[in-house]
Amino acid sequence: MADSFPQEAVSQRILRSEAVLVLALSLGASGVSALISFVGSLTKPGGLKDQAATLNGSYAPGRPWLDLAWQLFGIATALVPVALVAHLLIREGAGLRVIGFDRTRPGQDLARGTVVAAGIGSAGLAFYLVARAAGFNLTVVPESLPEVWWKFPVLILSALQNSVLEEVIVVGYLLRRLGQLGWTPMAALVASSVLRGSYHLYQGIGGFIGNMVMGIVFVLLYRRWQRVGPLVAAHALLDIGAFVGYALLAGKVDWLPTP
Repeated sequence: MADSFPQEAVSQRILRSEAVLVLALSLGASGVSALISFVGSLTKPGGLKDQAATLNGSYAPGRPWLDLAWQLFGIATALVPVALVAHLLIREGAGLRVIGFDRTRPGQDLARGTVVAAGIGSAGLAFYLVARAAGFNLTVVPESLPEVWWKFPVLILSALQNSVLEEVIVVGYLLRRLGQLGWTPMAALVASSVLRGSYHLYQGIGGFIGNMVMGIVFVLLYRRWQRVGPLVAAHALLDIGAFVGYALLAGKVDWLPTP
């Protein structure tokens, strides 16, 4: 006869396994990949700032239509973990509304996100420039797409994908599950912010620290507002500014590092 477990213990085991699997299929795996990439950069001859980390590159150089197909495929499949989280929350009887990812307050979410993006964007850029100059960061290349008609739409879609994936999973979903598993608010904050920093480690120590600090701010704001909507808006605006801004300014201004 199989061993029996109390319903509460079974529930805790299921929630723990579920969270591990969601992260293993998404940003947890990205964290491991970023760590391996960082080790490779550290052990490569030359300093970190002499190496580049490209965020949005071509999948099929010289073949724009095939490249576009791969770009859209990559964006769509990266959002599958978000669909999985939505499914799991619906089965729980909650849905994405419980973490504040819905269309009930679009104006307020955008307004709050814009303010957050303005503050974090300026501080983040300054920190990146200092970290790179000190040799703690690779040169980040936000985009290296060919000059084709779909370049800017794809960059915007990529920014939206990043923001939805990260904020829904690393903030809304993870904090909810850790709370259900009995983690203290401080432990959950540390876990969420370290995870955010980990999958940016491919950029260098600066990328890790900067994004970890951003993670702390985002967790605190989520707990205050009880919504990931403003965080998605803020993250999307930050990435759109970085991707599109780099495409427009790279090679034209002295202060923006390029490979």
